[in-house]
Amino acid sequence: PQFKIQIITFFRKSSRGDFVFSADRLIRLVVEEGLNQLPYTECTVTTPTGHKYEGVRFEKGNCGVSIMRSGRQFLVASITSQSRTNVNRDTLRWPRTSSSAGAGEKTSLFHLSGTGNTVIEAVKVLVEHGVQPSVIILLSLFSTPHGAKSIIQEFPEITILTTEVHPVAPTHFGQKYFGTD
Repeated sequence: PQFKIQIITFFRKSSRGDFVFSADRLIRLVVEEGLNQLPYTECTVTTPTGHKYEGVRFEKGNCGVSIMRSGRQFLVASITSQSRTNVNRDTLRWPRTSSSAGAGEKTSLFHLSGTGNTVIEAVKVLVEHGVQPSVIILLSLFSTPHGAKSIIQEFPEITILTTEVHPVAPTHFGQKYFGTD
């Protein structure tokens, strides 16, 4: 089923409704796996009906960062990308203070796809703000082999989660998703 969803997102002539439905499903899949990577503690949860359930609670301090113009579909926090390869270092906004960044907390970086240059620049910004590459989880819908290799060569400690590695990235994704095509 996931393969069919990816075909719909690659096919330019898919209806916008099918495209958005499929894209949202792929986004949910990669975000769900990203959540599985976050640190948690076991806890007892009391349901509204008073029943006890053994569950988990995410540890505090996790952070999400979206690279605008590409990871915008995830919408958590933002690093504004001025071009495909240039990340504006003055526009990093955190949902928590940057002084607490990187102390074993996980930082999820959201990006759609591409050559890896924008991700590398974004990770450099995160590192400048005290985030260790080993706690960064890159969530990407699509990756090219070249992009994944470039990121791993620059930051071998980073974790990359993607729905597909393909030589061709769907460059029409943002326009189709937001209805501007």
